[in-house]
Amino acid sequence: MGCCTGRCTLIFLCTLQLLAALERQVFDFLGYQWAPILANFLHIIIVILGLFGTIQYRPRYIVVYAIWTAIWVTWNIFIICFYLEVGGLSKDSELLTFNISRHQSWWSENGPGCVRKEASMSGIKGLDSHSYVSVIGCALEYRYIEVMHSSFQILIALVGFVYACYVVSVFTEEEDSFDFIGGFDPFPLYHVNEKPTNLLFKQTYLPA
Repeated sequence: MGCCTGRCTLIFLCTLQLLAALERQVFDFLGYQWAPILANFLHIIIVILGLFGTIQYRPRYIVVYAIWTAIWVTWNIFIICFYLEVGGLSKDSELLTFNISRHQSWWSENGPGCVRKEASMSGIKGLDSHSYVSVIGCALEYRYIEVMHSSFQILIALVGFVYACYVVSVFTEEEDSFDFIGGFDPFPLYHVNEKPTNLLFKQTYLPA
């Protein structure tokens, strides 16, 4: 297969997905978003598996990758709905942190143009050691940054799914057309045995 074929395109897409997933994993770690961290980790493993299958001509690995891309699209649609608060979801809930912390997306305090300010809460009894954090001046709200991340992941995954199906079909056709015993000859044993059989037949009826 040439360098401009679907196989090479799929290798490029898997590499791009891997880089995008690693970038997203870093920021999810910084924001202590445990559910996305686990999803990203599994995504990285499956993408590496798909990349290996594409390079080594392993259709089964690519099938696993294709199935996962469908699941990955569903997950990212959920993330978009979560941050846009669709269907009763709330971006301020602790769903993505498994209810073990109140951390939010790293971009909520470190987005473009955001200024983080802390004000002591000494006037409130029992909260003298705490501080109130306010974020102002953000050029883009953090939920839209997360939505753009997920939208990009969906776009790459959809294209990767299409090319994965195409590459699997090509690999399958090549395997079906090649006989591992006799090459591309569909009846190798018939042609090999045909001549000796005729010779034995002639020898049987030789005159005495």
